[in-house]
Amino acid sequence: MPKMKTRRAAAKRFKKTGTGKVKRNHAFKSHLLEGKTMKRKWKLRKSAIMAKGDVKRIKQLIAYK
Repeated sequence: MPKMKTRRAAAKRFKKTGTGKVKRNHAFKSHLLEGKTMKRKWKLRKSAIMAKGDVKRIKQLIAYK
């Protein structure tokens, strides 16, 4: 059976942590920033852990990463 290919778009957006969880970046941080409070923008800077329901699907896309 051939190896699975890594989806490059997903590989650029998600990373696996040492314990196997999947990290992602927050959305809504690229434009229209004047209307957002500083606190909201600070919180969007940090990465987040993927929701449990999406993890299985994302792990398949980034199989070897």
